[in-house]
Amino acid sequence: MNLQGKHYYTTLDYSLSEIQYLVDLALMMKAGTVKKSLEGKNLAMLFFNPSLRTRVSFVVAMQKLGGVAIDLPIKDSYTFEYGNGTVMDKGTIEHVKDAAGVLSKYCDALAIRASELITSSTESVEVSDWETLKKDKIIKSFMEYTQVPVINMESNVYHPCQGLGDAMTIKEKLGNTKGKKYVLTWAYHPKALPMATPNSQILAACDLGMEVVVTHPPGWELDPDIVKKMSHRAKNAGGSLGFNDSMEKSFYGSQVVCAKSWGALKYYGNWSEEKKLRDQLKHWIVTKEKMSLTDNAIFMHCLPVRRNVEVTDEVLDSNNSVIIDEAENRMWAQMALLQTLLGRKL
Repeated sequence: MNLQGKHYYTTLDYSLSEIQYLVDLALMMKAGTVKKSLEGKNLAMLFFNPSLRTRVSFVVAMQKLGGVAIDLPIKDSYTFEYGNGTVMDKGTIEHVKDAAGVLSKYCDALAIRASELITSSTESVEVSDWETLKKDKIIKSFMEYTQVPVINMESNVYHPCQGLGDAMTIKEKLGNTKGKKYVLTWAYHPKALPMATPNSQILAACDLGMEVVVTHPPGWELDPDIVKKMSHRAKNAGGSLGFNDSMEKSFYGSQVVCAKSWGALKYYGNWSEEKKLRDQLKHWIVTKEKMSLTDNAIFMHCLPVRRNVEVTDEVLDSNNSVIIDEAENRMWAQMALLQTLLGRKL
């Protein structure tokens, strides 16, 4: 499987067989097959947003493979210009084409987290409309001007590293995933969150050939263009994709339940209006009673999680919860990705 030098912006850029290869390699690495295959290799990580699991998992992944990860907390400390022909006499420090070119000479890959809705503040941030944000200006600009692979550590649209880790977790726990029922449920959260994670989580389940059901309140529909791509992937993998607005109906007979909140597309740029509707949806919470409708399903969440807001302690701390294994598997999945993009074939 030759994927050396390829960008990793979304799993949609990879074939089903390539995704399966990465998942299987991650499982093999976790079982103990790890070599120092990236000695002398350097990964530059640019964080425009806060990060815990993604930051640490990439650093440790590179260490385990013999390479080095360089952490660059860009937010509020360094500003880039992205426009062509711009007269840079304002606040930006450096044009992205120069920064990307230089980093390409220093490092063997770049990993970038840049999503406008990710914030550590108590309130949701005001952002521009969805059609503007879905262009993913920051990460796509680096992809355009760099000469090395760019790894998406979460953008406005996709979080493919979370998707790959989730696919690994589901296969690890269920074995054969074909025909198994996977539910991704919207959950209440006091802030609007990006759609990147649910988009990639749904794609991961579609790629595994599962019967995928997405449940959310009316008004929280996902981007229709991306949904078409999800449906296509599900069909090609021998599975299906459906949507409804009932948690209870969706949970019935499922083997996997994953909870995640996201912002409403039509209210991007208008948080005050979304908040009025969002605050009426606090009953969209995963509980022990709802989980009892499943076929002894495992429970997944990407973390961080708002306990007793998105999901109750009873569910998070139950034997069916795999949230810690899921977080660990981010590291193994990223090791498989790094090995494949930067290293020699095992």
